[in-house]
Amino acid sequence: MTDRKPVAPFYAAAVVWLAYALLFPLYRSVHYVLVAVASVVVFLLVSLLCRNTGAPETKKAAETKKQEESTGNAELDKMLKDGRLAIAEMKRLDDNIADEGISADIVRLEQVSAKIFDEVKRDPKKLPRIRKFMDYYLPTTLKLLNAYDRASSAGISGENVDATKRKVEGMMRTIVSAFEKQLDSLYGDEALDISTDITVLENMMAREGLTDQPLKAETSPKDDSGIKLEL
Repeated sequence: MTDRKPVAPFYAAAVVWLAYALLFPLYRSVHYVLVAVASVVVFLLVSLLCRNTGAPETKKAAETKKQEESTGNAELDKMLKDGRLAIAEMKRLDDNIADEGISADIVRLEQVSAKIFDEVKRDPKKLPRIRKFMDYYLPTTLKLLNAYDRASSAGISGENVDATKRKVEGMMRTIVSAFEKQLDSLYGDEALDISTDITVLENMMAREGLTDQPLKAETSPKDDSGIKLEL
């Protein structure tokens, strides 16, 4: 489907002709030339303004399309799509929930989740590490927040409604902490590599007599598969 051209430039040009006819005589050819030139100038200016006004939306659409482009990895594409939907749901819940404490926790969850998805997109080999996060922790968190949203929207104070809200409120800090630990675990390899590089560098400098520091035992790789999130 082709884009519709804006009609404002045509209306602006017509207004120029009408205004000129009301203010000045149109009985000589030079008058028609003048008003024609003026209408063309106004038409071009209004067309430029309309194009600039539409640019931000076009740019936003392009950015959204770029985000949704396939990476060539079906499992990664699904993770990124599910991640975008989860963050959109968090934003909706943040808008609906009036409690400032819960709202602040949701914003933090949005930020941490986005960083998790970005890191896995950067290094798809880390995708297996967040399977439990994507399959259980994230959807369960959204389920709890939706329950809180419904309880808050009930407009009443009762035993069941208040109990639901208290339970979710009491769990939010634990959930935020768990999300942060999941993000931190994705940087485990980099932290180990940096520590190893620093140790090797320090030992080389010590052997060359470039530092007074003693030789250090080099760090051996450790398995971080035991990282667990406990919500």
